[in-house]
Amino acid sequence: MLGVVLWSDSLDNKAVIWCEDQGDLAYFNGGTDTPVDIVDLDAGDLVQFELQQERHLRYAKNPRRIEQGAYAHLPGDLQAAAAPQQPDKVAAPKAARLGTADIIPFARRDRKEPSHRQMVLA
Repeated sequence: MLGVVLWSDSLDNKAVIWCEDQGDLAYFNGGTDTPVDIVDLDAGDLVQFELQQERHLRYAKNPRRIEQGAYAHLPGDLQAAAAPQQPDKVAAPKAARLGTADIIPFARRDRKEPSHRQMVLA
């Protein structure tokens, strides 16, 4: 599975990862599962990992960084999308607002060529 690190704590070696399958977030707890050669994970890193489901949570096992900082803008974009929107002067009827979503492109901003990988937040 591929994913992007949204949050990490380098002291406790923990991370929260947004998964390419758009399912629930995956949690990495390196304090108990750290291989000797693990690298520090930082927000925005593209990582590959094994996904393990335990009870109602998903865990990232054996993460491996594919590219450091590849999506460094993504955590900020998600926070901005979740921020309360300024109300319009005339509010649309509730029925008109149903079915809308903010779409956040999952593309690198530092490259000139288009990325073939994209994730959409619906």
